[in-house]
Amino acid sequence: MDETDSPTSPGPAPTGPRHWPHWLALGAAVAAAHLPWGLQRFLGGLLGRLAFHVASSRRRAARTNLELCFPDMPAGEREALLRASFVDLGIGLFEFARAWWGNVEPMRRTARIEGLEAVEAIRASGRGVLLVSGHFMTLEMCGRLMCDHLPLAGMYRRHRGAVMEWAVKRGRLRYATAMFGNHELRPAMRHLKKGGMLWYAPDQDMRGKETVFVPFFGVPAATITATHQFARMTGCAVVPFFHRREGADYVLRLGEPLADFPSGDVVADTARVNQAIEEMVRRAPSQYLWIHRRFKRRPEGLDAPYR
Repeated sequence: MDETDSPTSPGPAPTGPRHWPHWLALGAAVAAAHLPWGLQRFLGGLLGRLAFHVASSRRRAARTNLELCFPDMPAGEREALLRASFVDLGIGLFEFARAWWGNVEPMRRTARIEGLEAVEAIRASGRGVLLVSGHFMTLEMCGRLMCDHLPLAGMYRRHRGAVMEWAVKRGRLRYATAMFGNHELRPAMRHLKKGGMLWYAPDQDMRGKETVFVPFFGVPAATITATHQFARMTGCAVVPFFHRREGADYVLRLGEPLADFPSGDVVADTARVNQAIEEMVRRAPSQYLWIHRRFKRRPEGLDAPYR
């Protein structure tokens, strides 16, 4: 593994004229990361409302997801939830930037964190801990806040642009102990075997990975089996990690470790993980990333729902 691919280093910054436009865009994002928190929430809300009107394909995907996941919800309530999710999406973009490059001291002062004692006891025993969460817009901010209390590493999907990949990884390594790309499963497993902590969100359709169809809100969803594999191969504890924003404040909650996990049934274990994430979504539905086409791949005989 060379320096560029190190989980603990972003490697050398990309240079050259072809990267200059990306550096200019990055400069604007870093500047936005340092705006006052109240202004960020206001601008994020405006940005989300604009995205609702102009990002038609994402709006349709989110609407379809909500129809599939909440079929019994009145249509008017679903539409209100759809619009609220775009507002939280816009605010979340500022949260990501602030977590990577800005100051989170205002968030630290009011954050509420629950369940630390049980996880610290597992760590003290020398056992690795896999924190399982979902793709909520608060994930980056709350990951940074949790790193104040626990030595967390993370897994992430690499950015296509070299400048953004370098800058985001460098920003994350300000607070995470390591960052493993989603292709770096073996180093991540070694980290867990050594008693490390890893934060992971397995709730997206990861094409090219080992997946099974298990329910998510009662709908068959192609779901990566890595949570089962991590636990089976490293002996780590699997702990649900829920986080949400309440107004300007954050609530972070570490649940009880999944009992008797892993079992000998990879499908049942993967379904349990989806169920845990579903429970998180129900507590803060507007903060979930509904624009992802979660049900794009379907079991044989079922048509893709997205138009």
